[in-house]
Amino acid sequence: MEELSTKDKELIRGSWESLGKNKVPHGVVMFSRLFELDPALLNLFHYGTNCDSTQDRLASPEFLEHVTKVMLVIDAAVSHLDDLHSLEDFLLNLGKKHQAVGVRTQSFAVGPASYRTTLPKQFHERMSREHFLFSFFFSCVFLQAVGESLLYMLQCSLGPAYTAPLRQAWLNMYSIVVAVMSRGYAENGEDKAD
Repeated sequence: MEELSTKDKELIRGSWESLGKNKVPHGVVMFSRLFELDPALLNLFHYGTNCDSTQDRLASPEFLEHVTKVMLVIDAAVSHLDDLHSLEDFLLNLGKKHQAVGVRTQSFAVGPASYRTTLPKQFHERMSREHFLFSFFFSCVFLQAVGESLLYMLQCSLGPAYTAPLRQAWLNMYSIVVAVMSRGYAENGEDKAD
């Protein structure tokens, strides 16, 4: 697993310090943006309550519970910046869960080739061609949709404190998290194919 630079860790911790104290409203901003970018993702969230509109869904207790869980994953990553490797099993299982609940890579458009530059070089070098392609498509989904939504939330919440180096630090951390989750996603798909 990749390591972040000391500067990246400082930037991430400093920016998360104020945001992490009030997770749910920031998470709602993130998911609102996610559904703006890809309204089809709403179909992955079915609840027993009457949630006809996006706003109804965003306000439902079940969805707010999911938002809380997502924000806790981000919080765990920030809390473990010095030892992201300790989260590897958790992130692998999270990737498997996303595969199991129906997140399908083929239902998303792959972003432009420039997204490749956000993935660590060693990530490309360590994977077989097939695993890389599968994982890259899965990673692009997250970098393009969830990752963009995370960055949007950070930008809205931090205002002028949201700088290009801060954005890159978050992308670096997010790329590491997504690389591990995508391995879990791919492994779960391989298990089901056996």
